[in-house]
Amino acid sequence: MVAGLSTLPVPEPVFVDAKAGLLAYFMLSGDPLMDHPVGEPARLAPALGGFLSRLHQAPLKRVEHLVERDAYPLLAWREDAQRDYQEISGHLSTAHRPLVENFLGHTPPPEPRAAGFCHNDLGAEHMLVDVETNTVTGIIDWTDAAIADPARDLALIYRDLGPEVFELTLVHYEGHFDDADRERAVFYARCKLLEDIAYGVCTGVHPYTKVDLTHLARTFEEFA
Repeated sequence: MVAGLSTLPVPEPVFVDAKAGLLAYFMLSGDPLMDHPVGEPARLAPALGGFLSRLHQAPLKRVEHLVERDAYPLLAWREDAQRDYQEISGHLSTAHRPLVENFLGHTPPPEPRAAGFCHNDLGAEHMLVDVETNTVTGIIDWTDAAIADPARDLALIYRDLGPEVFELTLVHYEGHFDDADRERAVFYARCKLLEDIAYGVCTGVHPYTKVDLTHLARTFEEFA
């Protein structure tokens, strides 16, 4: 179903053994963007905007029997972010801590009024790219796919590729997206960045901590 919707290559199962918890598919081309940053990330924006447009506008009747609805309240997102911050505050510089604390002191945005089919974990680790050509070659890991707020998918572009690529992606995005959606996308981006740093700190998977610490200032810069 996803392959029929997506404008980018996605894993297509060759066989599934549910008892063994096994799913197999032919490897897609490209490397994870998280480990292989491209020289011109702005060139990824048209492909990402087109991909998310098609995904988010899919008729819900096509997907509602395959995925769950994920309507986690924004107040709960902030509470989770506060717990994550308590875990990682000692790993942040004295310049970064006030940025996060100011964000956590604000009221979350209003809840979304609409939902769409979302990848729901569209981080740089799940985008495959060709570094030489600055192109997206595939989108992997659909385990968290859900009917959810479309701003969540765009939020991870903001977090991992920065505000400029986020805005360029929106130029190519055909779904509804207004100031309220933008506010939620930035809110999610900040919460997810804190979550990723906490994951890296707690598990010892240091690439998450290292990458997200370098993105912290630009992700929270509004509160400088």
